Amino acid sequence: MKRKDTTIGELVNEAHQNAIDKGWYEEPRTFGEMIALMHSELSEALEDHRNGRGLREIYYEGDKPCGIPIELADVCIRIFDACGHLSIDLESAIREKMAYNATRPRRHGGKVL
Repeated sequence: MKRKDTTIGELVNEAHQNAIDKGWYEEPRTFGEMIALMHSELSEALEDHRNGRGLREIYYEGDKPCGIPIELADVCIRIFDACGHLSIDLESAIREKMAYNATRPRRHGGKVL
C-alpha cells in the first residue's frame, strides 16, 4: 500500500515503470494509441454505469477488481504511464491549470453540457 503523501510525479514514474516491466514498451507506442487506451477506460466506466453498477461500487471477477471507481483509476494510470513515457511533468501541469481555472468566471463558456 502506498503512503498517502505519494506525489503525482512518483505515481507517474511507478505507473510507467510497471508498464515497461510488463512489456508494453517492447514495441513503439504512438500518441494516438495512448489516447485511445485512455478513452477505452472511460468507455468501460460508462458501460458499467449503463449496466446499472453503482458509482462507488467495486466488484470482483475472480481476483480482478472492477467497477466505475476502478475504471477511473485505470484512466489515471494510463495518463500517468503516458506522461512518464513522454517526460511530461503532470503534477506541474495540473497545478498550473487548476490555478488558471480558479480565475475563470462562473460557468465560463456558457455551454449547457
